[in-house]
Amino acid sequence: MNFEEMVSSRRAVNFFNPDKPVDPSLVKKMVEMASKAPSSFNLQPWNLIILTDKEDKLRLQKCAMNQEKVSTAPVTMIVLADNHGFLEGHPTVERVFRENIKAGTMTEKQRDWFQKARIKLYGKNERTIQAFSCKNTGFFAMALMFAAKSLGIESHPMDGFDHDKVMAEFNIPENFYIPLLIAFGYFDETKSLSAPKWRKGYDDIVVRF
Repeated sequence: MNFEEMVSSRRAVNFFNPDKPVDPSLVKKMVEMASKAPSSFNLQPWNLIILTDKEDKLRLQKCAMNQEKVSTAPVTMIVLADNHGFLEGHPTVERVFRENIKAGTMTEKQRDWFQKARIKLYGKNERTIQAFSCKNTGFFAMALMFAAKSLGIESHPMDGFDHDKVMAEFNIPENFYIPLLIAFGYFDETKSLSAPKWRKGYDDIVVRF
């Protein structure tokens, strides 16, 4: 399957086969494939809570408008955007800086510049902080769904959930924001797949003001 075929055939599947699990090795592979997604300064401000236990998925379903696919999908993920993912002292920030030094793309003398650049770009206010974390995590989430499709696994992204309830139910620290949930699995062949939805064309998308 080439990329054009994958993009055209990827769908937000509503019905998953609950009796056909996704092998954990494939889950790991799709996450590692998606980790190649681009991010600002390579800061990668994303994390996942991966739910495979039925009881855990039912807990999430209660916070997500009782959508059945949350629990019938073999794997459901809570996608996390880290609002602290650009701050000095953050483990990923420190790792990125060390790796840049190791690669020869930065020197220790640039630490102060690196910090000021991040604060200037992302730390102005709550809006820029949220934009930083969600924008980059969005790249990762889409890559995750494409990675799944390339492995023969279907997905469904969801924003129909109570953010605060999910945060509380799963004891998620306040520095995180949840842009979306994603269900993964294999299509339930006893159901009918709905027709592809309308999409904007080139002339609808390209604008000038």
